[in-house]
Amino acid sequence: MKNKVLMQGNEACVEGAIKAGMRFFAGYPITPSTEIAERSAVRLPQVGGKFIQMEDEIASMAAIIGASAVGTKTMTATSGPGFSLKQENIGYACITEIPCVIVDVQRSGPSTGLPTSPSQGDVMQARWGTHGDHSIIAISPSSVSECYNLIIRAFNLAEKYRTPVIFLMDEIVGHLREGIEIDDEQEVEIIERKMKVRPDVLHLPYHVNEGEDVPRFHLTGYDIRYNITGLVHAEDGFPSNSNEVAHNLVTRLMKKIENNVDDIVEFEQKYCDDAETVIVCYGGTARSVMSAVEELRAKGEKVGYFRPITVWPFPEKQLKALSSKVKNIVVAEHNYGQILLEVQRIVKDCKIGFVGKVDGTVITPAEIIKAVEEVK
Repeated sequence: MKNKVLMQGNEACVEGAIKAGMRFFAGYPITPSTEIAERSAVRLPQVGGKFIQMEDEIASMAAIIGASAVGTKTMTATSGPGFSLKQENIGYACITEIPCVIVDVQRSGPSTGLPTSPSQGDVMQARWGTHGDHSIIAISPSSVSECYNLIIRAFNLAEKYRTPVIFLMDEIVGHLREGIEIDDEQEVEIIERKMKVRPDVLHLPYHVNEGEDVPRFHLTGYDIRYNITGLVHAEDGFPSNSNEVAHNLVTRLMKKIENNVDDIVEFEQKYCDDAETVIVCYGGTARSVMSAVEELRAKGEKVGYFRPITVWPFPEKQLKALSSKVKNIVVAEHNYGQILLEVQRIVKDCKIGFVGKVDGTVITPAEIIKAVEEVK
């Protein structure tokens, strides 16, 4: 049945997660993500799931790792200060290859900052927040309907690549209310966990089959127990001091993402066929950007926009191809220029402009238009 509903981005995130199979949520309230925990507390018992409010963000992250290890699709949600606290256990999920989804509804910082104000200041933290070399997947929605659809994709990627996936929202989208259509009967691709059919003789829980990048999953705590550790480990799951084992493990963790960027990366571009200037944006900032682009094109300006939906891995190949056809690129984001750094690294043949904001207010179309005029 199709239902047209008025829904907040945070609420749509929960509904999409449940559609994807999320049946366990652990979290700690923090503005502007609290509505995700509140709705999960109501909705999960209705579908046979479990909600638990933990004592803090570190414990919340540990809880979803544990629940995922025994076969449940799991999610937690937080904002900037809580996201910082989750980083150690995000690294643990990376090296133990436990799939889970972490929602970060970004707000102004640093520290407690402006709790109810928009920001996109956690972009680099999403990429490099936990220590050591690791790959990560981060997805950034720009509308309420994308909060619903892309959280399903986040769960699918987590399961497919046995990795934590960060759902990088921002306050603009999290607290936005829009009418969206939810079809309860619509068939949506849901990727389930690739399980070992039965324990192998030697039982190597981290053994990777030939031609694959990701080990098959075997539930812990059932017919066979296996060791899960944050230390470098061999295929049997037990810690190893071998330099060769360390090299092979960390390299595989990197390559299972890097070798599959064409499958993982998603982006949107509009009006780029004839564009001389392209605005790069993501998340809630895209809404002001689209208004500015429409206004400029109505005046005859050849302006387009490019939006990474998958922020990490960054759509480097696509932006590089686009930059070879345009004269100017303007980056718009609610920080001092975090994705700007990626654009400057990738783009070599264009003038690059920037418009950013860190005062807790939203970048306006007028400010974007001004930045476009300046770069020209």
